[in-house]
Amino acid sequence: MACRKGHGPFRPINKYNVPVMNGRICILGAGNMGRALVGGLLRSGMRPEQLNVGEKHLAARTTLARDFGVSALADNSAAAAGAAVVVLAVKPQDVVATLSGLAGLFAGQRPLVVSVAAGVRIATLQGACGAGTAVVRAMPNRPALVGAGITGLYAAGEVSTAQRASAQSVLGSVGETVWVPTEEALDVVTALSGSGPAYFFLLAELLAEAGESLGLEAPAARRLANATLYGSGLLAHAADADLKRLRAEVTSAGGTTEAAVRVFESAGLRATVTQALVAAAQRSRDLAAVTGNP
Repeated sequence: MACRKGHGPFRPINKYNVPVMNGRICILGAGNMGRALVGGLLRSGMRPEQLNVGEKHLAARTTLARDFGVSALADNSAAAAGAAVVVLAVKPQDVVATLSGLAGLFAGQRPLVVSVAAGVRIATLQGACGAGTAVVRAMPNRPALVGAGITGLYAAGEVSTAQRASAQSVLGSVGETVWVPTEEALDVVTALSGSGPAYFFLLAELLAEAGESLGLEAPAARRLANATLYGSGLLAHAADADLKRLRAEVTSAGGTTEAAVRVFESAGLRATVTQALVAAAQRSRDLAAVTGNP
C-alpha cells in the first residue's frame, strides 16, 4: 500500500521500504525483542511519545526510559490505553497472564494485537484478548537485535488489509518481512529462520575449530570464520543474489572448494539439514501443545 508523506496512518519509510506508523504503539515486554522493536521503530521515524512499554521489572523500565526516552509502565492496562497496535513480546508461558485483564480494554479500543511469542496459537491469543480482537502472529529472529532480522507473519482471516500493513510496519522496523498463508507454516518459519542463525553460527564454530586443529592459531581461526560468515551473508543479501549461483561461483571445477563440497555431499548434508528442520518444526508444534494451545 503506497502512502505519501503526511497522508494516511503511515509515513515513509524505513530501509526495508515498509511505511512507518503514525499511531500509538504499546509493546508488552522489554526483553531482547521488545527492546529491539523499540529501537527499530524509533530509528524508522516514530517519536518516543508515540511508544509505551508495559514491563513489570523496575530495572528494565528504568533502562528503557534512559536509553530510548519512552514511557515504560508497570501497569499493562495503562501502557496499552490508546494504542492502535499492541505488540505482545513476552515469553510464551507468560502470554495468558500478561493479557489477563486487558480484554475489557481491547473490547472498547479495538487495537491490533501482534504476538511475537513463539508457538502461541491464534486461538489461544484470541481467547485471552477477547472476542473480536484482530490478531497477527509474528516470528522474528535474533538478527532483529541489529536491525537485520527477518520475520514470518500470519494474519487470521478477520484482520484487515490496513491492519496487516500496520503489523508489517512494526516488524519491518527491525528487518524484512514475509507473509505465510497458514498458521502451521509459522512452525516451518521457526525452524528455518527463527532457529536458523544458530545453524550458521554452528558451522562457523566448526570451521574455526577445524582450522585450529589444522595448525591455525585460535584467534586467527575464529576471525577467519566470523568474517567469512559475515561477508557471505552480505553477498547472499544482494538484490540479485541466487544461492546456487553464488555457490557455483566459488566452486571451481577440480578446485579446493569442490573437494570440500564433495565431502559434505557424501556425508549426507542435504538430508541432515532437512531432518534438522523437520525436528525443529515438530518441536515448535510440541511446545505449542505444552502451552495449552489447540
